[in-house]
Amino acid sequence: MNLTLSVNGTSHQVDVEPETPLLWVLRDTIGLTGTKYGCGIAQCGACMVHIDGQAVKSCNVNAAAAVGKRITTIEGLSPDSSHPVQKAWLEHTVPQCGYCQSGQIMSAAALLQRAPNPTDRQIDDAMSENLCRCGTYLQIREAIHAAAKLGRS
Repeated sequence: MNLTLSVNGTSHQVDVEPETPLLWVLRDTIGLTGTKYGCGIAQCGACMVHIDGQAVKSCNVNAAAAVGKRITTIEGLSPDSSHPVQKAWLEHTVPQCGYCQSGQIMSAAALLQRAPNPTDRQIDDAMSENLCRCGTYLQIREAIHAAAKLGRS
């Protein structure tokens, strides 16, 4: 079935089954591999994208449900990695293995859209949907605070 998806500001015609997980449409059909497959059961957050500005696990959304909505992947967050969260991530040496990072960054960016100056509690709550096997949670929190400051300046 042909579906039209708006991804990173570009319209994509995709010929997929309506129930195909958005994750696979993004990665395999459109070719945007920054969104990662982690668990496939919406438990780890590696596949986080924004749909209409909200952080959503793309493995848990079928393609048909995303029609008519604005989808943003890590590739669309900024054209040159200049988003405040991306800058802060590097400054605070958050990435270790890096596998969960696109999902973490997308969750953090969504948080800062709704709470430009988040508390530690707000950060912990917002990031609880994302798992990091390397355990960089303290660096993640520090980076989010730094990104908030960058966003305000």
